[in-house]
Amino acid sequence: QSHCLHEPRRPILGTKMLIRFLCFSVLSWPAISLPARIRPGDRRIYVNGVPLHMKGVNWNPIAEGGFHPHGLAFSEFVVRDARLMAEAGVNVVRTYEPVTEPAVLDELWRNGIQILNTIYSHAAKPVEAVRKEVDAVKHHPALLMWVAGNEWNYNGCYLHMDLNHCGDRLNEVAKLVKRYDHQHPVASIYGEAPPLDIIERLDAIDVWGVNYYDELSFGDLFKRFAQRSTKPFFLGEYGADAYDARYSVVNEDAQAHATKLLTQEIMENSAIFPGGICSGGLVFELADEWWKDGDGSPEAQDTGGIAPGGGPFPDRTFNEEWWGLVTLQRVPRKAYYTFASLAIPKPHLVESVLARGGNATEGLRKSCTPQGCTFVPRPLQEFCPVQGCGHLFGEKAHP
Repeated sequence: QSHCLHEPRRPILGTKMLIRFLCFSVLSWPAISLPARIRPGDRRIYVNGVPLHMKGVNWNPIAEGGFHPHGLAFSEFVVRDARLMAEAGVNVVRTYEPVTEPAVLDELWRNGIQILNTIYSHAAKPVEAVRKEVDAVKHHPALLMWVAGNEWNYNGCYLHMDLNHCGDRLNEVAKLVKRYDHQHPVASIYGEAPPLDIIERLDAIDVWGVNYYDELSFGDLFKRFAQRSTKPFFLGEYGADAYDARYSVVNEDAQAHATKLLTQEIMENSAIFPGGICSGGLVFELADEWWKDGDGSPEAQDTGGIAPGGGPFPDRTFNEEWWGLVTLQRVPRKAYYTFASLAIPKPHLVESVLARGGNATEGLRKSCTPQGCTFVPRPLQEFCPVQGCGHLFGEKAHP
């Protein structure tokens, strides 16, 4: 189905005129949702010949009472979650285990979302097992790229392997994936910027992602990576949780504030601009997970966390069960609406929208960075009435 059939369901855009224009000229995903392409010596990721900026979320749907990984429920959550993602303007999602069900990818695809599909992270898994998983979905249009490893310099491939042994295993996996799938690149997610010797050692890795948490800025992360490699780079995880351990209270304002500043910084350094470094980022995470505090219960939202010295705003504490843009019950937090209000940078959109006349800018605001200006959707609370935006698209208003 055409993505434009679903576009009117998104409440973050303005008039029907703008929707019609965006559908046919900017957001028509059947024309652009293809495997990522990598060019030697070019740090950008291309989709259909156009540089990609990823506005993404990490997705690990586990219901109340469940545990990772056996409690993963992609098929049970995908319809509702894909709608939440699409309404926030998400174009990519990353998982922590492989999605091998075509029906799950079908639903992501219907919502204009592609997947960074983690094919291998735990070294207890036989390397040979990846062939069946690759073959299951390698031809699906929702597949953007494969991922091998998640901040493995910290966890040793989840078996406390030494750094080089774990890296060699992931490089072996990447080569095996490419043997069975010649179309999709392979990324790896490191904790912090990978050193030059690691980048060179893992020669089968095409794209590098970084998980990074240091309050309200990425510091010199972009510069450091740029000095080490011209390979494409993105933020594999970033953001803040919604619990403030300083006062033992929920602090949605702080989470929203961090989400806004960090996402804007990623966009300001986007590789789609000349001289840009970063191909986007994936905020951690879509929804809360209640199993993560080892001293708590998976049937309750616990407040356990660790404070290693560096960490998320405002308390520098990783409150593990409170990271969602939405709650476990899929109730959006303030950070969700903040994230939704930040549009993917489109350098040529301003001229196109302005050419359509005044009505085309209803529901938009101008956002400027050192690289130039673009129009982005206004936050819901600024431009939608209390009953929502459905009336703009022929939907019945909620009571």
